Amino acid sequence: KTDRSSDAMQAKIREMQSFFNLQVTGSLDANTQELMSMARCGVPDVGEYNHFPRHLKWQNTIVTFRIVNYTPDLKKADVDRAIRNAFNIWADVTPLTFKKLHEGKADIMILFGTKEHGDFNPFDGPDGLLAHAYPPGRDIGGDTHFDEDEHWSKDSDAYNLFLVATHEFGHALGLSHSTDPGALMYPVYSYSQGYPLSEDDITGIQALYGPNPRHRKVKPKPDAPNKCDPMLSFDAVTELRGETIIFKDRFYWRLHPQFAEPEQTLIKSTWPSLPNKVDAAYEYPEKDMVFIFSGIRMWALNGYNLTVRTVDAAVYIPDTGKTLLFSEEHYWSYNEKTNTMDSGFPRSIEMDFPGMAEEVDAAVYQYGISISYIVI
Repeated sequence: KTDRSSDAMQAKIREMQSFFNLQVTGSLDANTQELMSMARCGVPDVGEYNHFPRHLKWQNTIVTFRIVNYTPDLKKADVDRAIRNAFNIWADVTPLTFKKLHEGKADIMILFGTKEHGDFNPFDGPDGLLAHAYPPGRDIGGDTHFDEDEHWSKDSDAYNLFLVATHEFGHALGLSHSTDPGALMYPVYSYSQGYPLSEDDITGIQALYGPNPRHRKVKPKPDAPNKCDPMLSFDAVTELRGETIIFKDRFYWRLHPQFAEPEQTLIKSTWPSLPNKVDAAYEYPEKDMVFIFSGIRMWALNGYNLTVRTVDAAVYIPDTGKTLLFSEEHYWSYNEKTNTMDSGFPRSIEMDFPGMAEEVDAAVYQYGISISYIVI
């Protein structure tokens, strides 16, 4: 019996590793444990888009819902708005209409609960599993539960209720998880702004219900870039402690000598405070740092830990079309025409601006003079 349990556990680990494009080992290695610690949906990962077995769906185009209780983290009106907006996202791309009930049994019963909360599918406390929902059907089918041990928000703090609810309602309508990291139905939580559905999400839900006959125009997020696309170009590439990190749109690939395949992840899943678009990146091995640039903004990584790297001064040089960025004892050059960082940087302030102190407080350009005037 123990051997069978061990074999079953290894099979599940291999299935999860395959789903998330990790090296399939069947063991709880460091990368698998890191993934398991991420905030995620509690619906099992079975998964591009997937439906539940037998393609479960609601047979009527009017689907009812009821909010059984409310989280104290938000005002009641904010919860109502988040839930309504989440349903509207799916209504935009399907023939479905969602009707709110204030009493009785609705198709989708919504509640907040902790640990064991009545469905024999307990939550695990703060972080980890955020919520779960059941596929369409009678009784518990469609019901959606949120972990009250999480802190729910209406912005980027903690966990955004609207985004998690939109994901869970995808399950309540019949969608399983997607293997596309750019899809809302990808199981790992990531905060983003704008319209939340990707092409993959829309294709999946319309395979069940068809398109919206009212022809609502939406602008879906692009699917994750395909590493095998012969026309694929990259935004930035850097080394990071022996690994290669490749940035493209909202994603990055992580290449490691021990990985059989590149691991693709949303930037914000790993570094929530980074922008969705990276212009340049490079490693500074002497300080064990990686610098990330988006426009003239700069961030620094120490390993995979993001630290705030302040820009002490910045100045635009019209003669060259370059913006110089000063931070501590170094400076960088940003090409405004190509939106890229110039190679060969950072350079020493003391070496290139003789007679100046190592650190700069402010900088201004005076026309007719070939270099910046530095205030120290």
